[in-house]
Parts: sequence; C-alpha cells; structure tokens
Amino acid sequence: MAAGALRTVPLAGELTSSLISRAADRYGLPAAGVLRLWTCRNSPARHVGGGVRADSEVVLNAAGRAVLAELCGIQPAVLARALPAFTVDDPRISSGLEAALAQVRWRSAGAVAGDAACLT
Repeated sequence: MAAGALRTVPLAGELTSSLISRAADRYGLPAAGVLRLWTCRNSPARHVGGGVRADSEVVLNAAGRAVLAELCGIQPAVLARALPAFTVDDPRISSGLEAALAQVRWRSAGAVAGDAACLT
C-alpha cells in the first residue's frame, strides 16, 4: 500500500478513529492493519463481551498526525479543522525519547473530543 494513494476526506466532527477505519476500508484492509502504522501505547476500551466501545478515540502525537495526513492525502490543517481530537496533546506520547515515532494512545471520545463526540 502506498500511503496517500487513495484520498480519504474527514467529515466535520468525525472521530479520528473513525477516519482511520474509513481509510482502511478504502485500501481494503482491516483497521488493525492500518493501525500498525503507529505504535499503540494502550488498547481501546472494550465492552464486557469483548467488542471495542463505540466511544473509543485515538490521540496521535505530532509524528502520528503526519502519518494520518499522508495516509489520507489530506493537509494536516484540514484534519485539524474536521477532527475534534486531532490536535489533542498527550504528554505520554508527545515527549520523551520516542516522541519522533508515530504513536497513538486510545482514550474515551468524551475525554478528548467533548460530549458531542459520544452522541449517536
């Protein structure tokens, strides 16, 4: 897969995790396959039955945001306007010796994107 070969435009107010899933679909890959582009520092919250909760969201560090922009073929400024959690900073992945690695940290959507992100 050549990054950015297929353009995936974000929807206004979309969760970053949703955009990653849609980009994976465009490439005919499972979301887990595309998530390998980032070093995941934890796992998404799950229901008792094991399924990922719908309010799971990702926070990316600067290197991770660059990877998403390249994958989607979209300028980072456009992603920042559309995705509520795109510019959220998590010091656990944005500082330190590994800050240059593309990293992702799972959080609840409400915690990083506000209550409106949890409405379905």
